[in-house]
Formats: sequence, C-alpha cells, structure tokens
Amino acid sequence: MVGNNPSIFQGEGYDFIELREYMPGDDIRHIDWNITAKLQKPYIKIFREERELNVVVASMLNGSVYFGSKRFKQDVIAEIVAMLSFSTIKNGDLLSSYIFTDRMESHLKPSKKLFSVHKNVEEIVNFEALNHKADYKVLADTLFTRLKRKSLVIVVGDFFEIPDFKLLAKKHEVVAVVVRDILEEKPPKMGFASLIDPESGNVLEGDFNDATVASYAKKVTEHDRELYATFRKHHVRFTKVYTHESAGVALRRLFEGR
Repeated sequence: MVGNNPSIFQGEGYDFIELREYMPGDDIRHIDWNITAKLQKPYIKIFREERELNVVVASMLNGSVYFGSKRFKQDVIAEIVAMLSFSTIKNGDLLSSYIFTDRMESHLKPSKKLFSVHKNVEEIVNFEALNHKADYKVLADTLFTRLKRKSLVIVVGDFFEIPDFKLLAKKHEVVAVVVRDILEEKPPKMGFASLIDPESGNVLEGDFNDATVASYAKKVTEHDRELYATFRKHHVRFTKVYTHESAGVALRRLFEGR
C-alpha cells in the first residue's frame, strides 16, 4: 500500500456525499437507520473523508497467457490480481473482478470480503485459456456500460493487441499491467521448428534463424512503442511485469509514480 489509495482520486474534507445500499464488509456504524427503516433495506452514509474507491480488476485470459519460460503468464496474472485485490480489501475499498477473453467469462460483484479474492484468483489459475482469443474492445465496452460509479479500473493482460481505452478512461481512471515473458520479446535462435498458436491452434513451421528472430523482435518493439503511445494519449497509466521478475516491485513503482 502506497499512501491511502492507489489512485489519483482525492477527498475533500468530511462532507456527506451519498447514501448507498449496504454491502458485506461495510462498517455498520455508518448505517443510516432512518432511511433503512423507511426502505426496509440497510443503507450506509458515504463521506468524502473516507475516499472509498470502487476498484475493478479485469484479467484478459486469452490463449497467449498459457506460456512462460520461468512461470506461465497466467500464474503471474493471478499473483498480480491477488496483490491488487488484497490491497484493495485491506484499504477498505470495494472490489469488483472480471475475467475476459473475446467475451466476459465471469464477474464478481463489488465486495469487501476476502472470499471474493480467493474465488477470483482460483478462477484465473484454473481457467482453460488455450484456444481463447483476446478482444479488448469487448472488455472496454462492457466495463463502460456496466460501471455506473467512477472507478479505478486495472486491466491485466499481455496486450499483444492495441486496446482503445479512450472512452473508458474519460469515465474512469484506467491502469494497464502488461505481463510478458522475456522469450516473447527476445526469442532464441531455434533453427527449423514447429510452433503452435495458443489462440487458434494453428501450426507454424519455419527456420527461426538469426535474421528471422531479429525481424520478429523488431516487430514486437514497434508494437510496444505504439501500445505505450496509445496509453499515454488516452491518459492510461501502465507498467510491464516479466514472468521472471517481482510483480510487487513493478506495482509499487507504478503507484508511487502517480
């Protein structure tokens, strides 16, 4: 945890903001008993001094995350989601979790319970990512439509496609965590080999010599330049985590540098 919140949102004093329906884990001392009695449902008061965040962690689990020279990217994504989620719960904020491929695979409603973290991480670890494609437009459109309250949205994936978070970032604060394996960016010379596309299952055969590998690495570099330029253009903060590195260090740098 860095400061009070891993967000640029700021609180302003102790002014009353709104009433909202009670959720498991909320402080019962903030229940408005008059409104609760009238509506026959428990409601709590939200004050600016609490600066309660609605944190949304979205994981993109397409086939390419089923890869890793040290650890699978899918496992690293699960670790990152766990750290972000436990930090959210510890800070007393509301946590929502999503899993996407080319559709919304699962969704856990806003909660302050540790059970929601355990369930989401277990779903990520056990998810059959092979033969699933990524569609960041589906992710962005779904979150834009479903999230009514201004939120801190953290998207975790390998981002081998350029997402358009322009509208989502205007409505919410968006953070991207790019998870990669070093061999994806700097592959070794393999000679003649057969590779399988983890999204489509198609087999690619060829001679992966020095020239081929260098050409591939150049394309990845160009892709990432465009990716980072797009993030900056849309005011999306981002960091990259490799499978052989400490995810905690990268996340700390990301939120300290706000």
